[in-house]
Amino acid sequence: MKALQTSFLAVLALAILGFMSSCSAPIQGTKVKEPFSSSKYESNNRWFRAVGKGVSVKDNVAKGKADIEAKRELAQQVQTSVKVVTDQFLADTQTANGSEINDKFQTLIREVTNTEIGDLRKIGEEKYFDGENYTVYIAYEIKKSAMLRFLKKKAKTDAKIDKITADKMAEILDREIERLESE
Repeated sequence: MKALQTSFLAVLALAILGFMSSCSAPIQGTKVKEPFSSSKYESNNRWFRAVGKGVSVKDNVAKGKADIEAKRELAQQVQTSVKVVTDQFLADTQTANGSEINDKFQTLIREVTNTEIGDLRKIGEEKYFDGENYTVYIAYEIKKSAMLRFLKKKAKTDAKIDKITADKMAEILDREIERLESE
């Protein structure tokens, strides 16, 4: 009887140990290295960079998906960057119409990223076919100061933005462009 209890406790201890070890180290699968995953394709202090991936049975659809995903990621980076800069500026200057400026910037960024940007460069494209689906990877980059200049130009020519707001936006962008170019 004592041997049965001892073996039961040993089996129970092994089961608990096995359960605990499986909880602490989940199986994640095999690591996959995708194209454009090195630091050369990541944003830094001078460049916005983004990679998009698209999968479809049609190669042109996969390419379109990858293109849209990369541009969406660039737009998010630009929006985040401009929001940080705008918040810092508004905190420094205590501008009364700060929320209006933020809203106008967000609208402008959406409009700008929906248009073709002159300085946007495709830095890589790769296409794969697995017998069923095409997978396309596209990598883009744009120089931060060039993007901010483009936003400034669009803000000045946008009929929906009044002159006072456009001037404040230009002031914010000029400060950030100057900071970027001095680095």
